[in-house]
Parts: sequence; C-alpha cells; structure tokens
Amino acid sequence: PPRRPRDDPAGPLSSAAMTPTDAPLPYRIACLCDLRDAEGRILLLHRIKPPNKDLYSPIGGKLEMATGESPTHCAQREILEEAGIEVPIDRLHLSGMISEAGYEGAGHWLLFYFRVLGPVEVQAGPMNEGNLEWHNPEDVANLNLPETDRKVIWPLVRQHRPRNEGELPGFFAVHVDCTGPEMAWSVEQSLPPHMP
Repeated sequence: PPRRPRDDPAGPLSSAAMTPTDAPLPYRIACLCDLRDAEGRILLLHRIKPPNKDLYSPIGGKLEMATGESPTHCAQREILEEAGIEVPIDRLHLSGMISEAGYEGAGHWLLFYFRVLGPVEVQAGPMNEGNLEWHNPEDVANLNLPETDRKVIWPLVRQHRPRNEGELPGFFAVHVDCTGPEMAWSVEQSLPPHMP
C-alpha cells in the first residue's frame, strides 16, 4: 500500500494499515546520572560501545522493565554498576526528563536525568562501557558530545543548576524531535533551583 508522509494532513497511517517497514520505532526508557566530586567536576563516560560510541555522556542505562524497576532505582543500580559506589535513594534528585523522538532513526527514548546531591569519590579509569573521566563543567562543551547533549541537555542542566549553598537543582522537561532533517526541541516545563 502507498505510504503517507509523516506530515500528510490526513495523518499518519493507522497501525492496522502499516506494512512491516512502517512498524513503529521502539520506545526505550533510561536514566542519566550526574555525579560531581568535591571540586565540582562532572563524571563522564567516554563510550566505546553504541549508542553514542566515541562520545562523552553521563553514566546511566536502560530500566529493567521486566522487573518493574523505577527510574530512581535504575539510577542507583547504574551508578553502582558503572561507578562502583552505592548512593542512597534520598541523594538522587530528579532534575530533568528528556523525550527524544526518532533518535538516530532507531528508536524513541524517555530519559530521566538525576543529579546526585553532594560530592562523590569515584576512581577515573577504564570500565566495560568505556573510560570514566572527570571534567570541569566549563570544559564539557568542548568534548565530543552527542548533538542532543550539546545543544539541549547540557545547556538545560547549566540553566537549572543550584546557585546558592544548600539549594536543590531545578527541573526541566524537554521534548527533542530527531525525525526531521534538523533536530528541533521544546522545553515543556522549567522550574528554578530552590531551597529544600
């Protein structure tokens, strides 16, 4: 059957009318974890595996959906697996929610961005996903980052960072559309940093 373009005024094809090549992209749910040391440096993973091979990103990973894992428990587990430290749930502050449509043409993502409250101590070095490295926040923009991180996520993280002693990070929700020739995004919610 003929395929309608995504922007056809008649709307997208119904799932009943889809051919196998029209099948919807999978939706994945994951967490990103923002860990900082006593000097304020950010722990990043220089990845050696897809997605984002050869790029820098925060540690994190997919939720174990078969077990009903929560995003917060996913963040706690990923920090233990990738950074080797246990972080109590009450130190994991949900600071952002990022939805990405059509990322790399392979799927949709829903990402929960957690900031670990207070400094952590993690040894930099190799691990199974790549190399853990500490970076000053002002240097992050100069690293080889995924386009979404460079243009959307890190600027929003900076905008919502705590500015005063004792403040909690703010919160942002953003939708990123990677399906067109140019990436587009819209901030759906933005709450400033605040005192507990």
